[in-house]
Formats: sequence, C-alpha cells, structure tokens
Amino acid sequence: MNRIKQLFEAKQKNILSIYFTAGFPNLNDTVNVIKELEANNIDLIEIGIPFSDPMADGPTIQASGTIALRNGMTLSKLFDQLKDIRKEVSIPLILMGYLNPIMRYGFETFCKKCQEVGIDGAIIPDLPFDDYLKEYKPVADKYNIKVVMLITPETSDERIRLIDEHTDGFIYMVSSAATTGAQKSFDDSKQAYFKRINGMNLKNPRLIGFGISNKATLEAAQANASGAIIGSKFITLLQDSSNIKEAVSDLIECLKE
Repeated sequence: MNRIKQLFEAKQKNILSIYFTAGFPNLNDTVNVIKELEANNIDLIEIGIPFSDPMADGPTIQASGTIALRNGMTLSKLFDQLKDIRKEVSIPLILMGYLNPIMRYGFETFCKKCQEVGIDGAIIPDLPFDDYLKEYKPVADKYNIKVVMLITPETSDERIRLIDEHTDGFIYMVSSAATTGAQKSFDDSKQAYFKRINGMNLKNPRLIGFGISNKATLEAAQANASGAIIGSKFITLLQDSSNIKEAVSDLIECLKE
C-alpha cells in the first residue's frame, strides 16, 4: 500500500506535514533535513522542487527557491540525492513543484523515478484538473504515485466533489486565496470556509496549509481537518538557524506558543 494511504489509515487526526525547498539553504542539505524531520516525529514531508516562477508561493518560499537554483539544484540532482533515502527514512514523502520542470523531465519518467527512489506522491499546483484526469492520472496510477489536488475558498462545491471522487491520497486545503506565508490566526471567513468543507463529508482526508506558523493556527487546522502543513515558517527557521537540527527544534517550539 502507498505510504500516504497507510498514514491516513493509521492516524486520522493531528497529522503534521512539513514543506521545505530541496537544495536550501545548501545544495546537499536535502537528505539531512528529511532525516531530522522524521527524527522529530513529523508525519509527512513535502519536498519542494525549486522553480523560477512559483506563482502560488509567497516571498519566503520564492527566495528559498532562488537560492536553491543558484546552488545548482535540479530535478535530476534531487532524484540523485534521494536515491538511497528509503534506507534511512520510512515516512511518506511527496514532491511538490510546478508543471514546467516536471514536463521538461517527462511526466512518465518523473513518476517512474519517484517510484524507484520511494516518493509516494506529487503536488503540482498549476496542473489543471481536467488535464490531470485525461492525461496524467493514468500514468501516476501506473506507478502508484498519489497526485494531491489543492482546493481554496473559491473552489466550487462541484469541483471539490470531482476532486474528491477522482483522487485517493488526501486533499490539500489552502486556507486562503493568497500566496504562501505565515499568519498569526485564521479570521472568521477562513473558519467559515473550514466549516463549509467539513459539512461536505468528503471521502478523502484533508490537510490545511498556507499560514500555519504557531499554536493557534496549528490547532485551528487540526480541529477542522486531519492535520496541517507548514512551509514558510520552517523555511524562515532554516534560513535563520545555525544548523538543521536547531531549525527543526525551533519549529517544534514555535508550535507550542
């Protein structure tokens, strides 16, 4: 069974997923970040593929991608770094990136390589859902790669139900129709959105991302979904801390405040 499916069958609540950019802050940090996150009981990791024009990302993740690209990170280099990851890490791993570099690599080649190194899923924010259904889903299914789709407060109920019907990993629930970035709390409109989606009784579990950075936002996400995704806050800590271990420790402390 795919590790994402195993995770959500074993743990229905309080899942914590962490996003970081591959090749940041240093080119060869990728594997060490993954190992340190697993050692601190993170449930799932999203490994960002740096791209020059990340339209859904705020300034923090954009800057990390720019640094990673300058460091020499590429998709091919990332797969090389991950070739032995399953000898040391057992939690689900997802690659998150934009369609352009994946298409240049070749989508089937990408899925095949994911399967070879032990990647369980992919999040491609700019992949149109109709294209996913017609062209990409059969290929991803062939290699048992779960393609995770995003929904926002503006996504129609009809589209949400289509996504729920045709995916089986989890749904990435974007907290607001904005780019990524830390927030101190979720306002009434976001809380209403969370409740609306809860009321739809979807079959897929959901994780809430964009804006999770402290205890208040973490608890709000955990109360309204299976868990939370943290990205920008961890990227900032990786930038500001003296080493990876300290950055992960600081993240755990931030989520208690």
